[in-house]
Amino acid sequence: MADSSIVLDELLDLKMLPAWVNEPAPGGGKWATPNVQPDSAVNGLRQRKRPTPRANRDRTRSEKKGRPRDRPPLQDRHPEDQYKPPQELASRISVSFSPHPPTLESIVAQIKENAVAYSIFALARLFLTKPERYDVCLTAGAESPLFQLGDSGAVSVDRQFLERNAFRFAQSSFYRVDITQSEPIKGNFTNVARCKLNGTLLGPTNHHDYQKRLRNLFEQRFSRRMRFADYQREIEIVSDPVLVEQWKEEARKITTYSTLNAEAVETFASATDAERHFRQNYLPGLIRATVELTIDGPTSRRLPDRALHRLIEDEWSHAMRSPSHMMQELAGQFRQAGLHIFRHRRGMLFVSPIRARPLARHGAAVSPSVNAIIETLGAAPRTSRKELADKLIVDPAGEEQERAKLALASDLHWLIREGHVIEFNDGSLDLPRVKAKSAVAAAADAAELTPEVAPAAEVGSIESRATDTGSALTAATASTPAEAEIGSND
Repeated sequence: MADSSIVLDELLDLKMLPAWVNEPAPGGGKWATPNVQPDSAVNGLRQRKRPTPRANRDRTRSEKKGRPRDRPPLQDRHPEDQYKPPQELASRISVSFSPHPPTLESIVAQIKENAVAYSIFALARLFLTKPERYDVCLTAGAESPLFQLGDSGAVSVDRQFLERNAFRFAQSSFYRVDITQSEPIKGNFTNVARCKLNGTLLGPTNHHDYQKRLRNLFEQRFSRRMRFADYQREIEIVSDPVLVEQWKEEARKITTYSTLNAEAVETFASATDAERHFRQNYLPGLIRATVELTIDGPTSRRLPDRALHRLIEDEWSHAMRSPSHMMQELAGQFRQAGLHIFRHRRGMLFVSPIRARPLARHGAAVSPSVNAIIETLGAAPRTSRKELADKLIVDPAGEEQERAKLALASDLHWLIREGHVIEFNDGSLDLPRVKAKSAVAAAADAAELTPEVAPAAEVGSIESRATDTGSALTAATASTPAEAEIGSND
């Protein structure tokens, strides 16, 4: 099982990104690059697969027979070959992503170990970068539910698709497959039959096992999309000595299937017999319908249902660009774990083990060194520790300089632990954001400054102006509607 934890180095490398940032994710592939332009990819594919003269001849011969080469008639194809586009599935199935619980526990423990604040936006994208770190939540309507093979098997929106492929998907859970070798095949064979559709070697046509192998391959792979007479036309005879020897080695392998969960063990000499037993004894009660399902990230990338797989892939690409739902999930889980969520500059959401609170210097005794730190950070936000030391420790040298550094480190440590100074994961320091004063506090300040009491009408106008100012500040600091919704309770 892949390690789903997030190491401390990854947390330290997080960038404090606003929610409107749209960066390509690291790595390759569509799962890792949500900004891929499908048109350019298709054009490149078309340029690489230009038809050759031989391909043109083969296509012409196939068209004379009435259908394209290597493609069954439309009415005989699998329904999954004509799967519905994600646009239609998206109206029936909602897809969301949540943090994988073991990964979440790991990151909560690491955040609690350090008095550092992290961007929830960057953390959300960190969870989404690897499938081992997130779960996929699927929700469907009662009129069009999801179908799953057992409690943890394959998932599909098409029950018939699961029924057709159930043996292939669940074979390892019900049968043990044993492969043994028989004696070398004797006889002088000069050619073998080969399936043109998948390249399987079936052996010489005069071999006693040829008809059985031909029937088994047809039943397992092609019986649901073409007739046996049509499949026989896809068999070619080749006279390559290398392929003859290859067939001899493959024919020596004997595959048997033995039941795992039955009281009396039964053994079957072919996959066809084992599948027949599976459909009679296990399949009827194996498929279940559900309207809500959660699967882990790695499973979501291996779904056999191509339409559902593509829908999840598209939703993941959208979530990488705007991880609002993942941010909501993280904010709620962080609060339950005892961490503190707060907004800072430009309305960005952060998480920290310490509650950020401004230092109330009026009416309280504050040392000159602490006051110097507060004033320096107030004048130059996002200052690093080294830059702060360079500004506050100028002249002393030798032992005096060391004592000054220790004193500065002690004061800074106290300020950070008390929440009066915020240290971000990139090493920058800043003061907590000061909330706008309420109308009552504004009226009280006015009463302290002026001995005369303001009339009731004026107090009401002050309260109205303060409420309007607070609403304007809230709207201005929210960088996106998603972040505004997440922090509405802060």
